[in-house]
Amino acid sequence: METSLASKWAGRTKFCDHLHIATTTERKLSTKKMASKIEVKDLLEAGVHFGHLTRKWNPNMAPYIYMERNGIHVINLYKTVAKLDEANEALKKIASSGRKILFVATKKQAKDIVADKVSKVNMPYITERWPGGMLTNFVTIRKAVKKMAAIDRMKKDGTFNTLSKKERLQVDRLRAKLDKNLGSIADMTRLPGALFIVDTMREHIAVKEAQKLNIPIFAMVDTNSDPRDVDYAVPSNDDAGKSIEIIMESVTQAVAEGLEERKSEKTGGKDKEEAPKNEEKKAESTPKKEEKAAEEKPAKKAEAAPKKEEEPVKEKPAKQEEAKPEDLTKIEGIGPKAAEALAANGVGTYAELAASDADKVKEILSEASSTLAHLDPTSWPKQAKMAADGKWDELKEWQDNVKGGVE
Repeated sequence: METSLASKWAGRTKFCDHLHIATTTERKLSTKKMASKIEVKDLLEAGVHFGHLTRKWNPNMAPYIYMERNGIHVINLYKTVAKLDEANEALKKIASSGRKILFVATKKQAKDIVADKVSKVNMPYITERWPGGMLTNFVTIRKAVKKMAAIDRMKKDGTFNTLSKKERLQVDRLRAKLDKNLGSIADMTRLPGALFIVDTMREHIAVKEAQKLNIPIFAMVDTNSDPRDVDYAVPSNDDAGKSIEIIMESVTQAVAEGLEERKSEKTGGKDKEEAPKNEEKKAESTPKKEEKAAEEKPAKKAEAAPKKEEEPVKEKPAKQEEAKPEDLTKIEGIGPKAAEALAANGVGTYAELAASDADKVKEILSEASSTLAHLDPTSWPKQAKMAADGKWDELKEWQDNVKGGVE
C-alpha cells in the first residue's frame, strides 16, 4: 500500500513539473510576441482601472465603466486596450507624416513623467502653465520664443556685458521665465499635427483651442470627463503616477515607431534615386555589340533576302494603374478620421480632392460622423491642388501664413 501511494505521488510531482515547464515556456513565448502591445494585466497592476467617485461621474463615460465598487467607478480595461491601440495607430501615422505632436500635462503627478518620456522622442510638450492663445495666437507665442534666441545671441556677441547690473538681472529673469514656460516648444515652428492631453478637465482651454483649429485631440479620459470633446479618448485613471506612466510609455513607443518608419522611407527613397543613375552609367560603358554586328553584314545579303510585308504592330492597351491612396493628413485641417472618411467615399488622392467641390466634401464628412461635421473644407481643394502639383514649399508657406507659422 505504501509503495503504491509513493508511486502515485512521484507520478503527480513529475506531471506538475512538466506542467510548470510548459506554462513557463508558453509565458515566455507570449511575452516575446506581445512585447510591443500592452496587456490588461499590466494596466490592472498600474491601477488604470480606478475611476472617480460615483457622484462625480460624467454620464457620457457610461460605455467605458465596468462596475461600481465602494462608491468608486471601475473602468473597463478591455475597452481601454482597444482604444489605446486605435490611438497609437493614429499617432504613429501622424509621426510618420513628419508633423509634430504636442503633449500637454500641467498637473503635479504628470509633469515629470511626460517631460521624461516625450523628450526621448523629440516632441514638444507643455508641463507648466498653458499660455492662453498657444494655438489660436501662435504668431505671438513664436515671438516670445524668438526673444529667447535674441537673448542667447546677446550673450554670445558680448552686448549682454555692456548692460548695467540691474538690466542683466532683468534679462536673466526673463530668459529663465521664457525657458520654463516655452523652452520645450522652441523647435515647434508651426502648429502641431495633434494634441495629447492628460486630464481634459484641467486642460479645458487647450481642448477649446484645438477644437477651434480642427486639430485632432488624443487624451487620457477619466470617469469625470466628457469623451465627446476629444477625437481619440483613452479611458484611464489620469490621477495616479503609475497609470500615467504606463499609458505614456505605450504612446511614445508608437510615436518612435512612426519616426523610424519616416526615417527608413527617406533612406529608401535616396537608394531608389541612385539606382537608375548607376544603371545608366553601366549601359553607357558597355560596348554596343549589336550595332557593330549589323554594320559588318554585307549589303547584298540584305538585298537578296525576300522582303516580308510588314504587319502593323498592334499596340497593347496600357493598363490603367489604380490610384493609390495618399496621405491626406498633410492638408491643414484633415485629421486621420477625416482622411479615412474621404478615402472610403472615393477621395483618396490629392488630385481627387482637388477636383472635388467643398460642399460635396462637407456632405461626406457629415454623413461619416457627427464629430467631423464641424470641419471646414473650404481650403482643402486649393491645398490638394498644390500637393498634387508637387508644390510642397508653396503649400507649407500658405499653411504657415493662414494658420500662424513661421513669420
